[in-house]
Amino acid sequence: MDTQMLTFSTKGQLVIPAEVRAELGIQPGSRVALTVENARIILQPINERLTKKLRGRFSGGPSMADQLQQERREDRKQDKY
Repeated sequence: MDTQMLTFSTKGQLVIPAEVRAELGIQPGSRVALTVENARIILQPINERLTKKLRGRFSGGPSMADQLQQERREDRKQDKY
């Protein structure tokens, strides 16, 4: 597919051409993953293939909830002084 020029609205919205949506199976309510890489915006439809690719990528790391709670505890300690 050739490069197409798109324009953002005043609300930051972007219209993806109908033929591109059809090719990628994007319908109203579809979700996409946005990645910024080397000053490029990459939009990737979230479908079963992407879900399988990303599954487990974030497991095994520190709990985000635990980290946030720890940061809040530290903030409260600093506020007391």
